[in-house]
Amino acid sequence: MHISLLSNLLSATYSSSDNQLSIVTFKTDKGNIIIQLYPDCAPATVENFVKLVETGFYDGLTFHRYVKGFVIQGGDPDGTGTGGPGWTIPGEFQNPELKKKMPPHEKGVIAMARKPSPDSAGSQFYICLNEEINGYAHLNGSYTTFGRVIEGLDIVDKLREGDIMTEVTYASTDEQN
Repeated sequence: MHISLLSNLLSATYSSSDNQLSIVTFKTDKGNIIIQLYPDCAPATVENFVKLVETGFYDGLTFHRYVKGFVIQGGDPDGTGTGGPGWTIPGEFQNPELKKKMPPHEKGVIAMARKPSPDSAGSQFYICLNEEINGYAHLNGSYTTFGRVIEGLDIVDKLREGDIMTEVTYASTDEQN
């Protein structure tokens, strides 16, 4: 698959200033999903996410929540929507400087799920499914967005509750211009 011009443009807007691309690949039985992480928008969130990926935390976990036309959610080791890694991270959306850099919720954007407390995210994340950006107005500014699907959006559309992340890997590469 090729990356669309729009995805390249959006990636350039949110990518790291050191010309490194932070890429996470989700392998599922429905295909692969490639996500570019945006460390400039949410440095602590990206650091935490990469740490979890590199330790194999997500390998074998399920997507435990699917809301048609809204989100697919995963990252809970219990598979119930209540579990996490044993720690939480700050909600970086509370930082006005970072918040300005974060992409809005829209189809393909990945964000941290959390409990009502703004500093309660740990490992659970969701990927937005709706092309209608207004469907996410209530989430913008209240959740940390930290990346975007750059390949495999058709696979994301096929995911359902119970689908497994067979392997999740991380790579940091030089930007290709």
